[in-house]
Amino acid sequence: MNEGPLRLVVLGDSLAHGTGATRPDDTLGARMSRVVERAGHTVQVHVVAVPGATSLELAGQVHQAVALDADIALVMVGANDLARSVPAARSAAALASAVRTLHAAGAAVVVAPAPDLSCVPGVPAALRPALHVACEELQRRQAGSAEAAGAVVAPIAGQLADAFASEPELFSDDRYHPSSAGYARIAAALAPHVVAAAREADLRRAAA
Repeated sequence: MNEGPLRLVVLGDSLAHGTGATRPDDTLGARMSRVVERAGHTVQVHVVAVPGATSLELAGQVHQAVALDADIALVMVGANDLARSVPAARSAAALASAVRTLHAAGAAVVVAPAPDLSCVPGVPAALRPALHVACEELQRRQAGSAEAAGAVVAPIAGQLADAFASEPELFSDDRYHPSSAGYARIAAALAPHVVAAAREADLRRAAA
């Protein structure tokens, strides 16, 4: 039985990477590591996320996660798919492929679907309704594909959009990426899903 720390690997785009956080300790990976530790698990975090990545570019990150023997894989992706007009069906299919590979390699996979970009301050008011609809469509397709491939989906986009729309301090100075306070809010929303994945990973180790 492997008695070392759980290996938490964070995959995805700039949100998963932590762009906009003031300090390394404020990034999503660092925050999720502390969440898992407070739940009673020892954990080692690896962030392989790449700012600017789309779902179509997850394969390289998945390869790294498998090589790291990930126990938990947290995937946050989709914002760049929307920004680059990647068809939702292609995005969802690429995400499903990534989840299947991670799941087959023994990882407990948590997927946070695309954020609602309609709350970003720089988006013109006239474009917000159409962008909100596009985000919801991608989220729906991502959730269905990820669950079918073996992931647990963390449906946090709605609650976070409300918070980010009403609390400007949750954005960093670029008014696009989260601030340190924004990452704290994201980590809190993700916490129960990632802690559940840690419990699953510990049980899987115990049974091995």
